[in-house]
Amino acid sequence: MSQEFVPDDNLSGRPNSDSAISEQEVVLLTVVGSPNGVRETLLTLYRLGFAQVSDWSPVQRAANPKQVMSVLIRRRSRKA
Repeated sequence: MSQEFVPDDNLSGRPNSDSAISEQEVVLLTVVGSPNGVRETLLTLYRLGFAQVSDWSPVQRAANPKQVMSVLIRRRSRKA
């Protein structure tokens, strides 16, 4: 797997304590399709206020040679 998709838990501004990390859930969103389709989808999600285009990983080749993919990693608090 490409390193662009591996979350970095040591980025500044994020809590480093194990308890804070264990209280978070990681959600991965993946967009796969033609290069134009992926770009248009990321722009549409941006216009809808879902995520900044820069929040997504760089576009990578997918399993199908005619397709590309981009991943968004979101963290959210676990609810009891």
